[in-house]
Amino acid sequence: MNLKPLFEPRTLAVIGISSANERHPANVIFEKNNHRYPVEVFGVNPKGGKLHDEPLYERLVDIPKKIDLAVIAARADFVPDILTECIRAGVKSAAIISGGFAEGGRQDLQDRMVAVAREAKFPFLGPNCLGLFVPFRVDTFFLPIERMIKPAPGNVAFISQSGGILVDQMIKFTQQGVGMSKAVSIGNKALIREIDLLKYLLSDPVTKVIAFYVEGFAEGEGREFVLAADCSPKPVILMKSGKSAAGHRAVSSHTASLAGDYASFAAAIAQHNIVEAANEQELVSFCEVLSSYTKPIDGRIGIITGSGGHGAMAVDAAAVAGLSVPEFADDLKASLQNGLNPSIRSIASMGNPVDLTGSALDDDFVACARTLAASPEVDCIIVLLLPYLPGVTLDIGVRLSQVQKQFKKPIIAYVPHVEKYNMMIDGFELNGTPVSPSIEGAVLMAKGLMRKKPC
Repeated sequence: MNLKPLFEPRTLAVIGISSANERHPANVIFEKNNHRYPVEVFGVNPKGGKLHDEPLYERLVDIPKKIDLAVIAARADFVPDILTECIRAGVKSAAIISGGFAEGGRQDLQDRMVAVAREAKFPFLGPNCLGLFVPFRVDTFFLPIERMIKPAPGNVAFISQSGGILVDQMIKFTQQGVGMSKAVSIGNKALIREIDLLKYLLSDPVTKVIAFYVEGFAEGEGREFVLAADCSPKPVILMKSGKSAAGHRAVSSHTASLAGDYASFAAAIAQHNIVEAANEQELVSFCEVLSSYTKPIDGRIGIITGSGGHGAMAVDAAAVAGLSVPEFADDLKASLQNGLNPSIRSIASMGNPVDLTGSALDDDFVACARTLAASPEVDCIIVLLLPYLPGVTLDIGVRLSQVQKQFKKPIIAYVPHVEKYNMMIDGFELNGTPVSPSIEGAVLMAKGLMRKKPC
């Protein structure tokens, strides 16, 4: 199947436009794409007519141009025939927004749809999904434009069985400054499945990190997915639901998925090149750090802080995350101390964490970061910055990012995310250094780097 027309459409047909309901999903999709994206949009309604002075076509074959992507938002009973019409009209792909298929007990309708598409090698997303969002290109989500939160363009692709989880993650990505290349809702994944999207995204030049929210795999499908991800040169992140008996039942009623034996699945992916996110916070943290650094680490962390309490919390979080915070050798401690401003040499602690105290200056943080970046004793540095310390300036993000670029050792920062500190945060993020709004999040980022090397 050729998925390019799905992600890079030049023409879009929205099927199911309502003349009576302005908030009908098809109407919302038509309005948000028409004149806002570089895609020519055509509306389809069996009765024809107009929508805000735009003509509506009674049939796909009446549209004067060939259609790359059809968005189908009609009643489930009509969808198999609409899909047949799409194929006859030369449409190249589809996103089926409509629900009421396998998840509602109508496996027969879903099977008919799949049979028609397979025979024609016609790719479609869904049914029972939101479709896809590609920044500056297309948006098939039936969410009103004034309510939708869109992350900045970036290099993380996120594929989700649940449209709600996908939208929530887009909000969290936006809050934490994680940019997206593609957001894909696959719903019942009747035809296009995770493995198909993984293979496509491996060759997508815009995508560097591929993340999935999975409810379940068909029999044998999980193994195929794991083996494909194991050889991926791009980081693959997976968050799964249906881990408990109750969760298993919820998954089955949502997208008719087989949740399977989670313990066996978790054990399998732990042996391969996949990062499992236990929850949404881990997912966002892993996506952010892996969009900056892709080389796996062993998990030996060096911590620099201006507050002993912050350092202690980071050490505890590292222990929970399975990271090590090694005690530094005496010669490394001496090098760290010699690089400090004389006014704090006698009061700063050179253990791990390195506690520079509230009297530290930018130069002290930078000097310590340079020393640890050059040392083989750690393979990742976490800097806990308190922007309200008098000796710390808003330039610290830029300066520490230059250290990371010079030594090629991952640096992760903690900075409270409030508007007053945006310039400091930008200094990190604009230079490719990830920043977490919490100590735990910074540690989780380091955990995300601790993965098996690709086969």
